[in-house]
Parts: sequence; structure tokens; C-alpha cells
Amino acid sequence: MLLSLSVQNYALIEHLEIDFSNQFSTITGETGAGKSILLGALGLIMGNRADLSSLKDKEKKCVVEATFQIEKYNLIPLFEEQGLDYENTTIIRREILPSGKSRAFVNDTPVNLAEVQLLAEHLLDIHSQQETRELEQQNYQLAIIDAIGDNSQLLKQYTLELAYYKKAQKELENLLIERDKNSKEQDYNIFLLNELEQAQLKSGEQKELESELESLNNVELINESLNKLVAFANEEQIGFISILKDAKQALSKITNFSSSYQEIFERLQSTLIELEDIVETSQMLAEKVVFDPERIAYVSSRLQTIYDLQKKHQVASIEELIQIQESLSITVNRNSDLSNCIQKLEQDVATKEMVISQIALVLRENREEAIPKLTIKVEEILTDLGMPNAKFQINLIPSETFLNTGKDIVELLFSANKGTNFGLIKKVASGGEMSRIMLAIKSILADYTKLPTIIFDEIDTGVSGEIALKMGDIMKGMSAKRQVFAITHLPQIAAKGNQHYKVFKYNEGLTTLSKIVVLSQEERIKEIAEMLSGKELTESAINHAKTLLN
Repeated sequence: MLLSLSVQNYALIEHLEIDFSNQFSTITGETGAGKSILLGALGLIMGNRADLSSLKDKEKKCVVEATFQIEKYNLIPLFEEQGLDYENTTIIRREILPSGKSRAFVNDTPVNLAEVQLLAEHLLDIHSQQETRELEQQNYQLAIIDAIGDNSQLLKQYTLELAYYKKAQKELENLLIERDKNSKEQDYNIFLLNELEQAQLKSGEQKELESELESLNNVELINESLNKLVAFANEEQIGFISILKDAKQALSKITNFSSSYQEIFERLQSTLIELEDIVETSQMLAEKVVFDPERIAYVSSRLQTIYDLQKKHQVASIEELIQIQESLSITVNRNSDLSNCIQKLEQDVATKEMVISQIALVLRENREEAIPKLTIKVEEILTDLGMPNAKFQINLIPSETFLNTGKDIVELLFSANKGTNFGLIKKVASGGEMSRIMLAIKSILADYTKLPTIIFDEIDTGVSGEIALKMGDIMKGMSAKRQVFAITHLPQIAAKGNQHYKVFKYNEGLTTLSKIVVLSQEERIKEIAEMLSGKELTESAINHAKTLLN
């Protein structure tokens, strides 16, 4: 409930602090006295946008602060979700700076307007004739039926399952698109992969084959060169092996004379050993070097296969071809896995669709059961409000697709008089009729939902007499379970309030100011008498006012 309101430097209000009753409060005042200013200040608390025109003194900031008692509203999850500190007594503050910048705070924590609006939805419901337009909206109509049908938990379950269903549908759609795209390339990718796999490529193979082919194509030269080396080494008289052996023999005679001679001898010995090994290896290689046309053909063919693959894939090494092969393998296998994933997702989507359909069916059954209850109650209240012939017809039209609230499209039909055909309520109901219908619905919802503080802004426009009394009774009855305000011009309704506030303008120097005060019993009698007879109070008006208050 709204405990108090503090306003500084807003429109015609210089400074205002007011506490409120937790029951039925009525607010009266002459046209232009500032009731709309009060609603505007509350609108800032609800997250409405503001500009510099709201500032009374353009050199000072405007501050509007509202204090709420919220322990019965079960808002702790909402506060946690928004990262706000929860307090049973919560304060919302809006500030408009002379620069035009606006700031908002919840329990002194800075917040953005979206967060203020989300929180305010659970705290204040300002209802005027303009707000009756929401009754024309299907979502609101369905929300009324769901409140009567106690569908809140089912709707939460439906919303959760619908989110899972849509997510699975989207994943399936993406996989199908990917499969269709890949299927056009799959055959070619399989062909390329098979071609590379059949080539049985090995890292480093190309260099080995190119070197081998070079050798095979130069057998005669290699053989000749190796044999010459062996001949030069082993010639009996001039072969360098024989010469080195003779030199070694000569040096061996002087090694004992100096370590330097010994070192030369050892170096010659090492050189001889190395040369003998070179000659032996060359002789072995020469024996292996043979002209092999078949091997040349194989190596040439193998290299040509590698070159062709490199040209096709526009790379220059076997290593790059191997990388392409691995990538193609992943792609081909991915497409195979896609089919399995798609099959599994199709099963999941079908299962989720069955679950959602079942929930939607229960929602419809509950709605069909709630509709007669709602219709009867609304028609009974409207009879008391001077519309004895008002009739409602609420139809549920099955939807082919899943909607956010099930698979039902609601059609609210209305007839105000006997002998008139039913028509869509937004087309056939007048403004005054819509106001009374909305009041009836709000009073019914009060028994089924935890409505926030309700402010009825001149909802009684166009009614008087006994109907006004009935409207006052309905609003007062609603206040038994929640805080209710009624801004009214009718004395019959003003007298129903547990607490009566008056909004008025007054002059202070050269400035016009607006103020709201709570009236005493004597002040209430005077205010209601003035509403009955004008400024010229008569004894009859005063007595009538006392009667209304009693």
C-alpha cells in the first residue's frame, strides 16, 4: 500500500507531504485544482518520462518520493532478479534536475526507468476512463478469465515449456538449413575425401620421392662418380689410401720424439679411417645403383598424383593436403552427425509439442469453466450499476498456433439493451458503460488476485444518484482487501471514504500553489455540502451531507 507521498518543486506544488489511509480514500477538488498534478507526480513514481516543464522553479530540482508497505506483495524474487535491496517499507524516488536529467532510486539504489516501471506495476494501478481501453485488448480479456480460472501456475508452466519448445524449434530449423546447405556439397566433399584417402599421403614423402627420382634419372653419372672415387682411393701406386698409409708409416717412426708429431700422426690416422669408410660406403652405393625403369615409372606416377592434388587444392605441400583431408573428414562426418541430431531434435520437438498442447487444453478447460462465473458476476454488478439488461458473451476460438498464453483467442461480445445484437465490446460499449464494466471487473478480480493500490480517476463520470452510491459501495468493498483511492466529483462517492482528501489551489504573493489536505469530519460535511449545492451552503445541503456521511 501507499503510505505517504512527498513532492517538491513539481508543477504548482512547492512542497507537499501527505500520509494515506490503508482503506478507502476519496479525493475531491474543483476542476483545475491540481488533482491531475497529483496523478502526474504518482506517474513519475511509476516511471513516466518527465521534462523541465514539470519544474515549478527551473533553478531547483524536482523531487517526488513515495513510500510503500510491500511485505504482503511477495516481491522478494522481483527485487533479487533486479539486483535491488528488499525492504518491507520501500521508497521510490524520482529527481528531475534543472539540466533536464532525470534520476530514479529504489531504497536509495540508482535504477533505470525500466526497473521503476517493472516494480511500479506491482504497486500502483491508476485507472481512468482512458485505461478502460485495455479492456478492448485480448491479452487483458484473457488475463481476467485466467484470474477467475486460477490459471497462474498453469500459465507459468506453459510459458516455461513454450520457451523450451521454441528454442528446440529454432535449433532444429538451423540444423535443417545447415543440412540443406551442406547436402549440396556433400557428394563433392566425399569425392575429394576419398581421393585424398586413396592417395595415402605421408608427411615428408614428397621430398623423399623427388630425391629418389633425381637419383634414378642420373644412374650412369652417379655410378661413374662413385666408381672413380673408389678407383682413386685403391690404385696400387697412386691411390690416396696407399699414399696415406705410406705417410702414416713414415710418421709412426717419429711419434716418440714429440707430442706434436704424435698429434699429427693421430690426425692422419683419423683421416685415413674416415677416408676408408667413405670409400667403403661409396663402393656399397655403387653396387646398389642400378637402372630400374619400373621404379622410375612408379615414383614419377606417385609424384604426379601428389602434384595433381596440390594443384587441385591450390597448395604447395603434402602437409597442407593432409590438413585439407582432416578438414574434409570432419565436414563429412558432421553431416552424418547432423542427421542423427536432427532426428533427435525432431523427437524432442514432437514431445514438447504434446506437453504444451496438453497444458493448453487444461487452460482452455479452466477458461471455459471460468467464463460463466465471470459473466454472471459482471452482469449482477452491472445490474446494480444501472445496466440491468447488460449481457456478455465470451467465446474462446481455438488457435492453430501456440500463442504466449495458450491456444485460445478470446472474443468478448456485449449487448447493453434488450433486443440489441451482441457486438465486440470495443465497438458497441460507450465510454460510461466501459467505465462501469471495468469497475465491475476490477471488483471481481479483487477477490481472485493480489491487486496493488488502485486509484480510480473520475471513473464515475456520467453517473449520478443511486448508481453513484452503488459505485461507491463497490469501491469501498474492494478496500476491505487492498488500498483504494477514488478521485471524484460526486458527493455520494466522496462520502463513502474512510478518509477524505481535498485538493485545492491558493495564491501566495504572486504565485499560485496547489495543495492536498486530509479533511476533518466537520470539513468533510462542508466539502460534501458544497459538492451538493455549490459555494452557497444551505441547511438542506448540510443535512444531506451529514446523511450521506452517516
